[in-house]
Amino acid sequence: MKKEDIFRKCATPTSVGGQAVIEGVMMKGPDAMAIAVRKPDGEIAIKKDPVKAKKKSSFKKLPLVRGVFALVESMILGVTSLTYSAEFWDDGSEAGEKSKLELWIEKKFGDKADDIYIGFSVFIALAAAILLFIITPTIVTNFLRKIITNTFFLNVVEGVFRIGLFIGYVAVISKMKDIQRVFQYHGAEHKTIHCYEAGQELTVENVRKFTTLHPRCGTSFLVIVMVISMILFSVIGWPNPWMRILSRFIFLPVVAGLSYEVIKWAGKSDSQLVYAISYPGLLLQKMTTREPDDRQIEVAIAAMMSVVEEGKEDDL
Repeated sequence: MKKEDIFRKCATPTSVGGQAVIEGVMMKGPDAMAIAVRKPDGEIAIKKDPVKAKKKSSFKKLPLVRGVFALVESMILGVTSLTYSAEFWDDGSEAGEKSKLELWIEKKFGDKADDIYIGFSVFIALAAAILLFIITPTIVTNFLRKIITNTFFLNVVEGVFRIGLFIGYVAVISKMKDIQRVFQYHGAEHKTIHCYEAGQELTVENVRKFTTLHPRCGTSFLVIVMVISMILFSVIGWPNPWMRILSRFIFLPVVAGLSYEVIKWAGKSDSQLVYAISYPGLLLQKMTTREPDDRQIEVAIAAMMSVVEEGKEDDL
């Protein structure tokens, strides 16, 4: 993992970010977002939508605050993109069979039913992440209070346990064949962004030369979230576990905001300090990305070109 392969002076600076979806890639810039999916017949389907220009208040533009809004928006966009890509690979085994809940939602909300489904999916994803990576480590570590009396070390143990739990989770799902293909598309997304930032033509041959690791990756963001939360909560103390869990919710926006600023800075700097901060996340990306094949790179290029084809975009 060479520093110069990951951090470089960008010939074409960009704020474009992306996400791997089912047999495809989503790319988003300030003006447009595009989802490219390789359909079962081999054709690449592209869905491009303009990014709605929203008048953001001065409050939403503030450092730390903007990270919270960006995180929520990215989760909604991620679920929307996954839902779209899944439509091409539905085997139709349950076609025409809708649950009573789905029928009720469609009858009650009409055209807004899809928004309800997406909102519910985001809620379930958040609830599962909170249960697994916030509540569980806190409750388990609380049983060690009689053995570890030093609050600082108790916080360190909780943080290490949380990071280990996350790494274990990634290691388990990475064994699944379908997830491995998603990780390949994740690698294709990173390689394509690197190629564009290097100012090179977006061809399969050029994209293939670049690394699958990128400092602005969501994987790195999650690692930074866990590290910052460990540092922040090490000075808060250790009240009863339920008060501690409540404090996690209260300070979650602060942690997310700080992590967003670090990731944004990491995407613009090639300093040794940024490399040191980004290094743990980059190591984890070795698990969440795989080397893509040429057909997967073609999909990532199609998504990228749909976003940047109108010319150089401004930073977010």
